[in-house]
Formats: sequence, C-alpha cells, structure tokens
Amino acid sequence: MNLPHALPVAAAPVTTGYDGAGIDGSAYLDVVRAAQDAPGWLDRAVGLYSSYGLAVFAVLMLYGWWRARVRGERERAVRALAAPLLTVLAFVVSTLVKSAVRELRPCQSLRAVTLEACPAPGDWSFPSNHATIAAAAAIALWFVSARLGVIASVCALAMAASRVWVGAHYPHDVAVGIVVGALVALALGLLVRALAPGLAGRIGPLVRAGGPGRVPGASA
Repeated sequence: MNLPHALPVAAAPVTTGYDGAGIDGSAYLDVVRAAQDAPGWLDRAVGLYSSYGLAVFAVLMLYGWWRARVRGERERAVRALAAPLLTVLAFVVSTLVKSAVRELRPCQSLRAVTLEACPAPGDWSFPSNHATIAAAAAIALWFVSARLGVIASVCALAMAASRVWVGAHYPHDVAVGIVVGALVALALGLLVRALAPGLAGRIGPLVRAGGPGRVPGASA
C-alpha cells in the first residue's frame, strides 16, 4: 500500500471537539483497514477521485447548460445555470452545521493510519462537505436532465464512499452530508423550477443560443 499517512505516535489526543467514534467507529476502521490491504492502483484511483472528483459535477453542469442553450430549451438552461448556486448554498449549510457540531476527525479520535493525511485539529468532520456538495450537485442536475441526474447520483455515491475509504470521514458523516445536500438542493431546485419561466426572459443571451433552435419534443 503506497499512500498511508499515520499520525505521529507521540501526538497528544485532540479533545476540543465531539468524538463520534461511538456511532460507527468500528465500521470506519473496517473500511480503512480494507484500504490498507487493497492494491496500490485502487488506492491511488480512489484517492485521486476523492481529492478532485468534484470537478466532474462542474463539467456535467456546464454540459447541461450548453446543451439546453443550443437546443433553445430556455427554462432547462435556467435550471442548469442555477445548479452551481444550489450546490454552493448546500455547502454553506453543511459548513454551518459542521461548525456547530465540531466533531473530531476519525483519524484524530481513533489515531488510524489512513490514505489521506489527517487534517489539523479544528478541521471538523461532521457532516462531509464533499458528500454534501456531490449530493446537491446531483439533485440540481436531476432538474436539468434525468440522464445527467443518474450519472451525477452515481458519482455522488462514489464520492461519499471515497471519503470514508481515504479515512477522512466516518460513514455517518457522509450519510448526513448526502441528506443535507439533497434536501437543500431539492427545496431550492423546486423554487428555481417555479421561477424559471420568468427568469428565462430576463437573461436571454445566457439561455438562448444564436444557432440551432429548439428541437420540438427533444429532451436532454
């Protein structure tokens, strides 16, 4: 295994936050131990996706907007333009919850050897911002296209799992992150869908291309 990062043996335990190890610490340890025994190529692939995979959602959003705009589907283009905003607002909510709960990272509480370097004290664990962002992006993309929503949902679940695999979060951190992201994006997405007809007329150049017109009956 090529990517372990262990906490220094002499490091003092961090005791300034909530210790969530009693919830599913044993499940967390099972996962990170499995990561230690996994092939190096798998750990590298999961680590790369865990660190940079959120870019996938940005690409899907851009594609959804571009396709809707070219096809003249103005309301769909509005929903695509709103997707990043929905995702950012979900991140803000997640960050506020994280600051209120102040749960210690599992690598701090359990002093586990993990693929990802253990964050410094004060970088709280609950909920997972990565999982929140991924879930919010996936729900936002469902409002743009069912096809993009399915792809994004699979990617969101993979992101949540990767955060436990690399040792950054407990399973409950990513589970709640998914719920927070999904609920915020769903509530705001419904609002955007209701407002989309009016917004489409106000931001014409962003939702209407000068090229091909709308294809009757077409869907993304």
